[in-house]
Amino acid sequence: MFREGVRSSDSYFTLLAAPNGLEEPRLGLAVSRKVSPSAVGRNRIKRQTRDAFRHIRSSMPAIDIVVMAKREAATAANGELRDSLEKHWQRLARKCVTS
Repeated sequence: MFREGVRSSDSYFTLLAAPNGLEEPRLGLAVSRKVSPSAVGRNRIKRQTRDAFRHIRSSMPAIDIVVMAKREAATAANGELRDSLEKHWQRLARKCVTS
């Protein structure tokens, strides 16, 4: 059983999650020009997010996740982004499935 409309946020990302009725989780990304004016910066954030999602996909419940990047993500190191996302994945998995 799922809780509707779960949110997780920190200084780099805001993540929204909701059940999707499928058998696997899905990922959506929102990285605007306000986050980084250069396409290279936006694509780096998206690439890091997709790769982090790929590693945890099999352990996540069937939810849709939307990752919205914040301005601080553009200047963060790749390791910081991955650590932040790992904490979010764990938080969403815990919040989305009720005991």
